[in-house]
Amino acid sequence: MISRLLAFAVPGLPLVGAGDDLAALVLDRLAASSLELCAGDVVMVTSKIVSRAEGRFVDLSLVTPSVAAEELAREVRADARLVELVLSESVSVSRKRAGALVVRHRLGFVTANAGVDLSNAAPPTAPAGSGPWALALPRDPDASAERLRRALRADGALAVIITDSFGRPFRVGTVGVAIGVAGLSPLVDQRGERDLFGRVLEHTIAARADQLAALSDLVAGQAAERQPVVVVRGVDFSPVDGASARALCRPADGDLYA
Repeated sequence: MISRLLAFAVPGLPLVGAGDDLAALVLDRLAASSLELCAGDVVMVTSKIVSRAEGRFVDLSLVTPSVAAEELAREVRADARLVELVLSESVSVSRKRAGALVVRHRLGFVTANAGVDLSNAAPPTAPAGSGPWALALPRDPDASAERLRRALRADGALAVIITDSFGRPFRVGTVGVAIGVAGLSPLVDQRGERDLFGRVLEHTIAARADQLAALSDLVAGQAAERQPVVVVRGVDFSPVDGASARALCRPADGDLYA
């Protein structure tokens, strides 16, 4: 049972570029603020800073749209180069209309534009006249999370969650979700437990990684806050190896809305 949580941003992180050592930057900024990571901490990292460090920048001026991308771009009224990038990151189109393109990402989740981001997407040393720039999600967020977990604390006694902001089909606004997980189970299965009145829970599975992602989203922000790494302290979990955010994705054959 959790009765109190502490969430704080790692202060002063610079604008990250391809090849930067993200773990070293985080540890340096923590030390500069007389902070340190403790056993049991959960380090929440936005996908954007991971993508930047991994060089997932795309200069759309260099993208040649396919015929299929051109046709779909006219249908949804979007830049055909962006649509080509979205299709390259996807396995199928879920919904489409003017101003909206929802796809099943190659990693399994369903989201708008395959998570491709156009805001704050240029590399630090973008050549003059290049762009517009886009930023794709990390190729393997679970692996990225595991590398960060080991680099931040050699004994692995913490967890790392890579987050992104997703819209939802029946709710207005975005909310933080987990797209990469290392060190803790992303789901908490409470089936078989009893409620206050002794009734056995039959369907209750909590998406713990998503719950934490939504919490950290409040601290990280969405615009110019520059707080892409948040430490959550007070989570009761047993460290595990081999965790994956894919466990949060509903299988396609069981998804009534995708």
